[in-house]
Amino acid sequence: MRLIDLGDEALAGVASRPVRTALTMLGTFIGITTLVITLGVATTAGNQIAGRFDAVSATGVTVTVPTAPHPLVSWSGLSDLLRLNGVHAAASVSEMDPAANPSVRANELHDPNTVTDRSLPVVAATAGLPEVVNGSLALGRFFDNGHVTRHDRVAVLGATAAKLLGITRVDDQPAVFVNDQAFTVIGVLAASGLDLDHALDASVILPYTAAADRLHIGAPSKVLIRTDLGAAPLIARQAPVALSPNDHAQLQVVAPPDPATLRGGVEHDVNGLFVVLGLVSLVVGAIGIANVTLVTVMERIGEIGLRRALGARRRHIAGQFLVESGTVGLIGGVIGTSAGIVAVVVISALNNWTPVLDLPLAAGAPFAGALVGLLAGLYPALRAATLEPVDALRAGT
Repeated sequence: MRLIDLGDEALAGVASRPVRTALTMLGTFIGITTLVITLGVATTAGNQIAGRFDAVSATGVTVTVPTAPHPLVSWSGLSDLLRLNGVHAAASVSEMDPAANPSVRANELHDPNTVTDRSLPVVAATAGLPEVVNGSLALGRFFDNGHVTRHDRVAVLGATAAKLLGITRVDDQPAVFVNDQAFTVIGVLAASGLDLDHALDASVILPYTAAADRLHIGAPSKVLIRTDLGAAPLIARQAPVALSPNDHAQLQVVAPPDPATLRGGVEHDVNGLFVVLGLVSLVVGAIGIANVTLVTVMERIGEIGLRRALGARRRHIAGQFLVESGTVGLIGGVIGTSAGIVAVVVISALNNWTPVLDLPLAAGAPFAGALVGLLAGLYPALRAATLEPVDALRAGT
């Protein structure tokens, strides 16, 4: 039997029972569709999440300066860091020793009947801190280089700190007293953002010059850096040398993980959750193809006996049923792949994502369906091939 004849016979067998064929390929269709949707959505979601991660966390680098007999990083060292290619913004920060219990209040008078003093973190910083920590101002403004240069006694409060101190406006120039040293409040940070240093929300932030004059706050204890996309690993290696050339080995750098690792982790987690469902659907589809093919063999015993009596060999009979089951699986795979691709595009459009499709997967999924069909039809085909012509004619009459 020529291959073209074998194909004609298989297609005739598949087309002779269209409803049964459609129901048979349903399992393969569901399995392939599930696999394509799973892998496509996993890849798309991985890129989307990693993209958001890139835009926020993957551009933040923190350099922690340990305590030492002599200052390891100076406030003026920030200018050397800003010259590095890839640094978008940077700010130096130093916190007042918490053991000193800095007392902060918004009223110069001491009322014994009420609690006016608050124990809040007091932070000295350089200008431009909000840009580095992805923060914004709810009220007023942040101090600039002019305030720093003039040693102005001004302060900016975090949202929680302002609430605790009862400050709701800055246009009347309220003052806060830190260890009885007065500072004029010129701004209040918004509660959102601050992704590089959430502790600023409850802090009193002072220009480092005024903080050194009045509160004796020393050298920076950490440096916060906002980098351009993709530059964080490089800046993490270069920043300690730029900040402290002689003692850079003592500085501790906290850099974001590789976005590619995050993307791969997201894809792996989503794939691990849903690929099993796709495989189960394929197994169910394979069982359905095997059952229907076996029933078809039983219904066509007389035809098989006649073909054998007219000279068809065992391999011809087995090949015919294998091609039929493989064709059913292939058609189900093609339809399932098409439906899966459409579903990935629709899901991405509804979520304003950029769809990412794996071309090898889209090209190989129909052949996976055909393979499932071939494996499912293997036993029925072998059973049909082992029928003796006389027994088959007798059973089919």
